[in-house]
Amino acid sequence: MKSQILVKRYNQGLVNSIKDEVGFSTLYRELSAFIELFNTNKKLKDILFNPFLPTSRKMQIAQELLAAGSFGKKAVRFILLLMENNRINLLPEIIQALPDAWNQEKGIDTYEVASVVPLSDDQKRILKEKLGQIEMKPVVVKYGIDPELVGGLWIKKKNIVYDISIKGNLSKLKEKIIEG
Repeated sequence: MKSQILVKRYNQGLVNSIKDEVGFSTLYRELSAFIELFNTNKKLKDILFNPFLPTSRKMQIAQELLAAGSFGKKAVRFILLLMENNRINLLPEIIQALPDAWNQEKGIDTYEVASVVPLSDDQKRILKEKLGQIEMKPVVVKYGIDPELVGGLWIKKKNIVYDISIKGNLSKLKEKIIEG
């Protein structure tokens, strides 16, 4: 829970420092590239996540890495801030949540949609249009597959879930039968 709060705070700080879509794309790409260094080099990850290595040494290693790469000032400052506070382990979560924080700042709602089979491009377009009409503003829709749904859709916006699946309907029917 504490990490979610920290991720949200760091994301809010990042979003507040970004001026436009180009700045967001650049920062997102640079932070993702830094994480890719971890994912492709286990030894580096072990060193930077080592609790016994002094923070000053970790900072020095990170500065050398960042200087060798093509990272902008914002990305460098942010990564070093995480290193200094021993929170570099939060970077993957921060990057994952950053697009949603950016969209929220811009007034764009994000929906998660799950279905049993992949939706066609037409179905995706129509669903996005309908959700946009309901919200009366632009929306971003993330699609996923959930074979347990049996049929239908599962739509989530923040903490609100619209379960219009066969599995959901069967669960509701089961509850009614149990209640009598």
